[in-house]
Amino acid sequence: MSLFEDGRPFLHALPADDRRALLALGTPRAYAPGEVVLREHDRTTFVVAITSGWATISVETERGVRLILALRGAGEVVGDQAAVDHGSRSATVTALGRMEAVVVSGDRFRAYLAARPIATVLIMRQFSSRLRSSDGERRSLASEKVLQRLAARLVELAERTGHPAADGAITVDLPLPQHDIAAAVGSTREAVAKALRLLRGQGVVRTASRRFVVMDIGLLRLLAEGRATGEHIPARPATDPCD
Repeated sequence: MSLFEDGRPFLHALPADDRRALLALGTPRAYAPGEVVLREHDRTTFVVAITSGWATISVETERGVRLILALRGAGEVVGDQAAVDHGSRSATVTALGRMEAVVVSGDRFRAYLAARPIATVLIMRQFSSRLRSSDGERRSLASEKVLQRLAARLVELAERTGHPAADGAITVDLPLPQHDIAAAVGSTREAVAKALRLLRGQGVVRTASRRFVVMDIGLLRLLAEGRATGEHIPARPATDPCD
């Protein structure tokens, strides 16, 4: 499972002329923190090309629980599936912090793809990547415990958005409140809070309001890979300067 797409974002993978041509087709737009960009089940077809900031991709489960499937950042395009197949929106996209983007109508986006084969290839590659990620997410939810899924999320957040410090710690300032972390793990806020307490108690992470610090990325990876469990987290050395 992964919150992030593999490879270069769509806009960054385009040749410079093709990228400029796409952005010229749309209208710049700024989104406030928490603002809904696209809503699940809507019948709109416009495409949103993110130029700065982050957005969450989420769905509502049959039990009415919000599940965050992915994060999308600068250079990525959202809303392209409905633009191509004229279907309803498959997920809700919400700005995570302030986000800037260019909004392109579905008609213009389809014409753009028809005229630029390399863009079509990249969009098809993006469809495939997201489908594979969705399949992996279903397997993870069915087979992994909360602590393992939480550790996997924290590892990739640290690796993709974190700021390393001289002592080996990694600070993540992405504004993900605890209920969003729970939604990204696919569990309740209470279960995630319990797992976070365990990780804090063992000195693996430190948490604050909408930020966390990974103190031991190696151990967190072991937990994410299922090679360590909550009952068998080795204690950190008493001489560790981070304790």
